[in-house]
Amino acid sequence: MNIYGIIILSALLFDYLLNLCADILNLKNLKPELPEEFENVFDEEEYAKSQQYTKVKTKFGIVTSTFNLILILIFWFSGGFNYLDNIVRNWNVHPILTGLIYIGILILLKTILTIPFSIYSTFVIEEKFGFNKTTPKTFIADLIKGLGLAVIIGAPLLAGVLAFFRYTGDMAWIYCWIITVMFTILLQYIAPRWILPLFNKFEPLEDGELKEQIFKYANSVNYKLSGVFVMDSSKRSTKSNAFFTGFGKNRRVVLFDTLIEKHTIPEMITILAHEIGHYKNKHILQGMLISIVHTGVIFYLLSIFISHKGLFDAFYMDHMSIYSGLIFFGMLYTPVELILSIFMNILSRKNEYTADRFAIKTTNDPMSMVKALKKLSVDNLANLLPHKFYVFLNYSHPPILKRIQEIKHSVNS
Repeated sequence: MNIYGIIILSALLFDYLLNLCADILNLKNLKPELPEEFENVFDEEEYAKSQQYTKVKTKFGIVTSTFNLILILIFWFSGGFNYLDNIVRNWNVHPILTGLIYIGILILLKTILTIPFSIYSTFVIEEKFGFNKTTPKTFIADLIKGLGLAVIIGAPLLAGVLAFFRYTGDMAWIYCWIITVMFTILLQYIAPRWILPLFNKFEPLEDGELKEQIFKYANSVNYKLSGVFVMDSSKRSTKSNAFFTGFGKNRRVVLFDTLIEKHTIPEMITILAHEIGHYKNKHILQGMLISIVHTGVIFYLLSIFISHKGLFDAFYMDHMSIYSGLIFFGMLYTPVELILSIFMNILSRKNEYTADRFAIKTTNDPMSMVKALKKLSVDNLANLLPHKFYVFLNYSHPPILKRIQEIKHSVNS
């Protein structure tokens, strides 16, 4: 095994062991005593259920990640990448199409092999804890639609990347960077109207007090909304959430129907205010700029390593190709991605606190936000006391208890 193989293997094992360590620490950190802040929210049975949910989900996650690691290692060291490459090459089609077929087969194989895990998670774990509302018909439809979108949207973009690296020489990474960024921005515009409705129904929020209060608040902070929509999330799960989607004139608020059922209007307004806080504090723009720079760095590094024969030798390849180089570089990039994800999570958690402060300042109703966060933690069986290392590694949002404490601190200071 050459230096590339050693780096990639070490990165895969380190990433696996690091997450395993975080999972074990998180499980050991579970305590039977209910935090005082939640004594009037969780009853003893519900709190025990939330801890059991964390245990089951974590252990299942360990099994899943172990399977994925073993699957990759077996395929790698048995020469699977090279074997598939030789099969596809024998079809004698255009190199760009060869690359699409090669990567498409790998994605399809992984999807098929991981379907049993998705089925177990949805129809056993989520069902056991009262979350699942997904029918087998919906599950299959979602799977087919997802694969269809990968072909319709992902294949043209991938074909463009392969073509640029094949035909444009040293400038390829810049062209790929530009087209990927443009493609991503375009998706932000078309997703609300054309992609998301493939999976859920989006109905305009009916006229009434909730709609009036939402627009009243949005106007008070000079935030223009093109519309407020209700998503039929209850067709899949009882969990609650809300999100913003789109840009410019397509910018809209989406509320889960389960959220509307379980929260009061003041609580809904604070949830909305938090999301608007992200826009007002330029967090969305910040995230977009970071993503643009990140994409450019990835393509630049790819342009350097994609021509290194040692990278292909590490996977026992008979031939060098752009499409297999994309796969192998993605694995080589693992340690960099791990470090970046940690820093991005730190930044994201900081931004969440900022958005919370914006919400309580502009609504002047901190207790409604506290109540909303508590209800969300109960409805979603959140882990109230995650281990600090697990949070550091995985959480893009601060733990609910930390957010509540910070809100109360802001009010009292």
